[in-house]
Amino acid sequence: MSQSAVSSFVYVTFIRTTPEKLWSALTDANLMKEYWFGMHIESEWRKGADWKMFFPDGRVADTGEILEFDQPKRMQLKWRNEFRPELKAEGFALCTIELEPVGAAVKLTITHSMERAGSKFIQAVSGGWPKILSNLKSLLETGEIVLTQADHSHAR
Repeated sequence: MSQSAVSSFVYVTFIRTTPEKLWSALTDANLMKEYWFGMHIESEWRKGADWKMFFPDGRVADTGEILEFDQPKRMQLKWRNEFRPELKAEGFALCTIELEPVGAAVKLTITHSMERAGSKFIQAVSGGWPKILSNLKSLLETGEIVLTQADHSHAR
């Protein structure tokens, strides 16, 4: 497979917290709602389990399967958009979430990729992840988010 047939987005940030607290924030539906603009994921959080992300109104936003689950270091998810037909038609992407302790912080790396050149789905997540992860970082470090749902909907 040539590199041109892959679309990918990588985001790296450092958060002053522990791997355990960050992992909990990434997998706890109630905490997720605070930094993910009211959205949350429901899953059994184990390898092979299905997962679903829900909008605040209960509609399904995204779905997939947990391919790897190595708490609190790494998880890999099959990920498909369910609410925009043109994105759903692209099929499943791969989202890898890696946590690495660095001093008093944790290096968080999100890699979202798809075996498709010019993926509209990867383009869409590349706009969403920075906002979500800014909120997550701020919430864990200060107890407050940076962007609200209103800010998120205006920035689309």
